[in-house]
Amino acid sequence: MIASPYADDLARIPVREHRALVHGSDTAWWEYGDPGAPTIVMVHGFRGDHHGLEPIVAKLQGYRLIVPDLPGFGASSTFAAGAHDIDGYAAWLAEFVGVCGASDAAAAGGSDGFALLGHSFGSIITAAAVAAGLAPRELVLVNPIGAPALEGPRAIMTRLAVGYYRAAAALPEKLGFALLRNRVIVRVMSVTMAKTEEPALRRFIHDQHDRYFSAFGDRDAVLEAFEASVSHDVREYAPSIAVPVLLVVAEQDDVTPLAAQRRLQPLFDDATLAVIPGVGHLIHYETPAEAAGHIRVFLEGERP
Repeated sequence: MIASPYADDLARIPVREHRALVHGSDTAWWEYGDPGAPTIVMVHGFRGDHHGLEPIVAKLQGYRLIVPDLPGFGASSTFAAGAHDIDGYAAWLAEFVGVCGASDAAAAGGSDGFALLGHSFGSIITAAAVAAGLAPRELVLVNPIGAPALEGPRAIMTRLAVGYYRAAAALPEKLGFALLRNRVIVRVMSVTMAKTEEPALRRFIHDQHDRYFSAFGDRDAVLEAFEASVSHDVREYAPSIAVPVLLVVAEQDDVTPLAAQRRLQPLFDDATLAVIPGVGHLIHYETPAEAAGHIRVFLEGERP
């Protein structure tokens, strides 16, 4: 296990673990910070779990941060019925914010309400949920999927990945799991996404992917979620979102290029674009302090 460079900050924040049945999933979620502080619900990306967002949590002291494991990943079970698609995850999220108590202030007409944050695949889920009627006070999208994955310069790699996941689902169970959890393939994914030149930070990122990128128990759910992640993007939901939106994007993101993020911004009624230089699709690991700074200014004003 590689020590986290954010461990000291995270250790200062109290954390409580919870479980609840949400939309047919035995959902595990973690609550960080003071229960009376302003609330942010955070949704992680594909194949990850709540650990991936802990570096941003570590830099957002003063908030109540609620981070679930998506159904089918981490410690949360798959849906008892229904597909692991965008509609299913959006419906689960709408139910979850009620179960965890995040929507209490908003439902009571309070001025605080809650903010909602989604990273990568989580950006599609959160955008879809808000477009369908979920009403956070603000929406924050970190490394949003702002363009079709099956188009553009990364299309060939995406189609290869689709073939990889379909092959893993078609193989006998033992071989399929072995392919999905192959450490060499996971490491190639990790090396491709990491942009930092700091050896210690790169080791931490690779260790995180080694430990948590294969925390799932159902091949079909993984395939369904992957196909959902490459078949949808935030653009299709943006025109239906009226709440203020913050896009925290990366200068070197290989998944959604910066030019595509700039085209995404005007599709919202009210969106602010914050560009972090020198980083790619792993803002949450490489530059969580910068991301947290943009989030604080967005939620609290120019003098957080």
